[in-house]
Amino acid sequence: MDLTAYRTVGRSGLVVSPLALGTMTFGTPRWGVDEAGARTLFDTYLGQGGNFIDSADIYSGGASEAMVGRFIADAGVRDQVVLATKFGFNASASPLAAQAGRPGNPNAGGAGAKNIHRALDASLKRLGTDYIDLYWMHIWDGVTPVEEIMHTLGDLVRAGKIRYFAFSDMPAWLAMKAATIASERRVPGPVAMQLEYSLVARDIEREHVPAALEAGMAVMPWSPLAGGFLSGKYQRGQSGGAGRLGGANPFGDSKFTEKNWAILDVLAEVAAEQERAPAQLALAWLLGRPGVGTVLVGASTLAQLNDNLAALGCTLTPEQRARLDEVSAMAPGFTDSLASPAIRRMVFGGNAVRGWGE
Repeated sequence: MDLTAYRTVGRSGLVVSPLALGTMTFGTPRWGVDEAGARTLFDTYLGQGGNFIDSADIYSGGASEAMVGRFIADAGVRDQVVLATKFGFNASASPLAAQAGRPGNPNAGGAGAKNIHRALDASLKRLGTDYIDLYWMHIWDGVTPVEEIMHTLGDLVRAGKIRYFAFSDMPAWLAMKAATIASERRVPGPVAMQLEYSLVARDIEREHVPAALEAGMAVMPWSPLAGGFLSGKYQRGQSGGAGRLGGANPFGDSKFTEKNWAILDVLAEVAAEQERAPAQLALAWLLGRPGVGTVLVGASTLAQLNDNLAALGCTLTPEQRARLDEVSAMAPGFTDSLASPAIRRMVFGGNAVRGWGE
């Protein structure tokens, strides 16, 4: 597999690389990369056949989008690149406050129609384009009705300002309701979910992944290496600290649990068997999970990017994948019990019944 082993985004016609280039590091002081370094990452990714660039309006206070726009224009690849960006977090907290409204403006964030139009117009200007290929709701605000979100984003698709839209960091029920509305009304619906997902963060498998599979939405994991934990750069007894990608773990100490260390031990064993870096095998595991369409990777150095891209050359054996599945498995919860063989036998009079697709 390589970056040209393209996949569709869910049940849509949008074709993307199996690894997407995240641009949260572009222009971010302290743990990010300056414009020259960002351009190198961008050119390397495109040079190897990658076509999916993911940004957001709040990354580096808008500087990430501006860089991406310049890189795309300079390379003359707007038609070849699948350009994604996001709305949702309040812009009044960023250096762009003067453009977004006075600090504290509640309509400079969220998923209401007023902010979506404001955010999209600002992103289009920074990116130097007249349309976005994939527009993400960065986070659900907890108050805007899904009907309003669907109406606003659907109008933008019909107007040609966005081609597709998708949801990030939201309840599974919200995405499923949106997909149902789209299906019943024959209008554009969400094509993907972007969520935290890795060997040490599998909780989305309870509700989000089944919903995505049922509704034809791709799952796009963010933080597939758990802020660097799965790279193996941390040691037991070490503090995660506070910070971002360049040093301290962005999740603090929350990933430094005994279960996660046990997962990392098995990952290191598999990596040694394959003579690969642990991070590459962690990405390879994710790429083989049900529902995963493309995995979001970020980097602040060319070495990090190349290490991530090398994951596309990894193939886990069934036995290795089973070991990783077993050590990282979640404790059974209520939803899991509903599909257990014991419950199914109770329902079907003591008979073992296998469902469609199992």
